[in-house]
Amino acid sequence: MSDVKKDHSIGAGTGAMTGVVAGAAIGSAAGPVGSAVGAVVGGIVGAKAGDSIAEAVNPTTYTEHFRKDYASAPYYISGSEWRDYEPAYKYGYDTYGQYRGRQFDDVESELQRNWDATRGNSRLAWNDARQAVRDGWHYIERAMPGDADRDGR
Repeated sequence: MSDVKKDHSIGAGTGAMTGVVAGAAIGSAAGPVGSAVGAVVGGIVGAKAGDSIAEAVNPTTYTEHFRKDYASAPYYISGSEWRDYEPAYKYGYDTYGQYRGRQFDDVESELQRNWDATRGNSRLAWNDARQAVRDGWHYIERAMPGDADRDGR
């Protein structure tokens, strides 16, 4: 499999998983059946969003960019490691497609609510991770056609 095809598969897969989680959560208001239907619909929508993001921003290049520079970011906390920041950048990448067209500030409370469930082994609480998530989000926003960072943040 070519690297480009693999990166698109990764993008579609991460988008699908994010969509499944979000769809199931939203559908849970209608009970177990709503969760199942929400997960399926969310997965389909998420896969399409993840694939379009992977076309504009190669997920491997994205990760390498932040891995190289995370320790010099203004929000870096001394003593932290890549394993602490990687989930935050990944969260920015994974959720951008779900909220595409909306501003980070408008969805931050939703992102915060889901951080603990998605942060894996990161030792960062939301208040410490949010700038890395925002940084990752804006990296994609600047790369997506028509999604220029309109407010300069």
